[in-house]
Amino acid sequence: MIKSKCRIFVIMMIIMMTKLLLADTSTVKLEYDVVIYGGTSAGVSAAVQTARMGKSVVLIEPGSHIGGLSSGGLGQTDIGNKHVIGGIAKEFYQHVYKHYSQSDVWIHQRYDEYLERKKDWDENKIWWKFEPHVAESIFKRMIDEVQVPVVFNERLDLESGVEIKQTIIKAIRMESGKIFHGKIFIDATYEGDLMAKAGISYTVGREANSLYGESLNGVQTKNAVYHQIVDGVDPFIEKGNPQSGLLPGIDPDGPGEEGDGDQKIQAYCFRMCLTDAPANRTAFKKPTGYDPLQYELLLRNFESGAKVIPWINSAMPNRKTDTNNNRGVSTDYIGQNYDWPEGDYALRDSIFKAHLLYQKGLMWTLANHPRVPDSIRTIVSRWGVAADEFTETDNWPHQIYVREARRMISDYVMTEKNCTGEVIVTNSVGMAAYTMDSHNIQRYVDKNGFVKNEGDVEVGGFPPYPISYQSIIPSTGECANLAVPICLSSSHIAFGSIRMEPVFMVLGQSAAIAGCLAIDRNKGLQYLNYELLRKVLLETGQILEIENRLPDSHFLIDWWLLGPFDNPDKKGLQTVYPPETEFDTTKTYYGRNNKKIIWQKYKGHESGFVDLVDVLSPSDKGVAYACKIIEVKADTLLEIGVGSNDGARLWVNGELFLDRQEEGMAVPNKDVLSIPFKKGNNTILLKIDQVGGGWGFFFSLIAGKNKTN
Repeated sequence: MIKSKCRIFVIMMIIMMTKLLLADTSTVKLEYDVVIYGGTSAGVSAAVQTARMGKSVVLIEPGSHIGGLSSGGLGQTDIGNKHVIGGIAKEFYQHVYKHYSQSDVWIHQRYDEYLERKKDWDENKIWWKFEPHVAESIFKRMIDEVQVPVVFNERLDLESGVEIKQTIIKAIRMESGKIFHGKIFIDATYEGDLMAKAGISYTVGREANSLYGESLNGVQTKNAVYHQIVDGVDPFIEKGNPQSGLLPGIDPDGPGEEGDGDQKIQAYCFRMCLTDAPANRTAFKKPTGYDPLQYELLLRNFESGAKVIPWINSAMPNRKTDTNNNRGVSTDYIGQNYDWPEGDYALRDSIFKAHLLYQKGLMWTLANHPRVPDSIRTIVSRWGVAADEFTETDNWPHQIYVREARRMISDYVMTEKNCTGEVIVTNSVGMAAYTMDSHNIQRYVDKNGFVKNEGDVEVGGFPPYPISYQSIIPSTGECANLAVPICLSSSHIAFGSIRMEPVFMVLGQSAAIAGCLAIDRNKGLQYLNYELLRKVLLETGQILEIENRLPDSHFLIDWWLLGPFDNPDKKGLQTVYPPETEFDTTKTYYGRNNKKIIWQKYKGHESGFVDLVDVLSPSDKGVAYACKIIEVKADTLLEIGVGSNDGARLWVNGELFLDRQEEGMAVPNKDVLSIPFKKGNNTILLKIDQVGGGWGFFFSLIAGKNKTN
């Protein structure tokens, strides 16, 4: 009898446990100290830091991958002055270095073969460029090491997903019904969904210049020099016939008044991972739904004189690339993303698919269409998507490049004045160091009746600058337990400088530290003592300021310039031309297209930038030299800062000190070198190549370290 009762009890327990296991999990309530929404690089950084500080934490990712853009194709790390990246962000790039130091990871390319072309590490054993799957595996390992639970495929309920009482978020609810309670919340998404649904003040689009006393915000037709459509391209479906309508993507109401604000945002694209390794290459396919009219502007641009492949095909390890937008008609799907920031999930999905269709069709067109120049078709058709990347999504990135969406409006708004150093904050939680960079925003018909792009701004010439703590937390009185490290409080043009993946990682870590300290002291984030926060930030390796700011440095802007010489297959930087063996300003040379060229005197901009486009023509796909003689009073070691667009070689008195073949914007002090100078005259020879976008350089003597005439 007793045995029978025991059997019945066991059976009943099994039934109850089975019911619990099979029960609807839609109402599960989960409690953590810190709840992070968004598995971007910033979200990963915040989660790792929170766990290290002994707090319970969950990382909620709306999709099925972590790392955001860093694992979504953006392997060409943009930052400018890399010395300002510390903490967990620096650890990530050190892990990348360790990965590529292993011989067995080089499958499609030899280690030494890659390093012949690129120098992607520095003296701190940091590697800045990587394949997408490598980035994601490192992020996963960092998360696993501190045992942070990651919840995938859970999206915030956009209707009523935030429970907030008296400026305190109590919990957030997912579409599935799962509820996550927390003491601190971090919105680490590119869109700022949690921030917006918590009722925090924010904006979308461009502010008028007048709002914050800026000069590079709002409509910017005068700055739209780079990534521009060539002159003379007809905008109408039927050439010369306005009644036929405008080609797709051209705004009939653009561009607006210069400097005025609007609700438009810079273009999105996919950062493709391509390869020319036959064993790993999948050829570009003509996509289902291909619309020839979408590429008519591209073809007319070629027929009107464009001669360059419209991409920046930056080399990554294993014969792969991070391929980005370049020139007037390229991977940026201009004007087609305006509804993304405020869109629901269905609308965003349709925008995502439209961008993917456009970009797949673009690549097929470049590789196959008879109206594309033969030379371009030949090169592009050698490439294809890498078969071992993004294997779940047909080898195309799972992450669209959300360059900009919502931006919080807090008690402190980062602006152009912060970027240029006119205003320097004293409550730094990290530093930004990139050019003020906005991609194009709209297409319009100009006064001559031709189509043009508008919105591109590329203005640098300033040193790294600190980012205010107040810019990553809401205004006092709005929400006391939310941090926003990506959609931070910033104007459009300042965000264009801040919006780099390493900076997001830095700000994610700082947000987590602030959150943990606020929990320990039972205070709202706005009332946390900054000196305490600063102490812990520094202890965890964050870099909050730099010793020598470039306003205290001396730019050399007076140069002799010569060029352009040929840059065939991007090999011009390594090709020896006459200036490398002699400096004679009286001689005539033969440059591109056998054109006669001579040395020209030039004075750069007050910003320190020597703009080669101002002087040398043609200014695309060329190589140029800059030469200068400086006198020093005694033998000395000088600290030299060089930043160039694109690659650079530097000789002093005939000795090579810098050999960097790299595509990217020119920012001051990208390379800092200690170079011996002799008493008397010293000859500086700089060689710069151009493979896309702008063309020029910064050259400075670092203040406080040099004593020269």
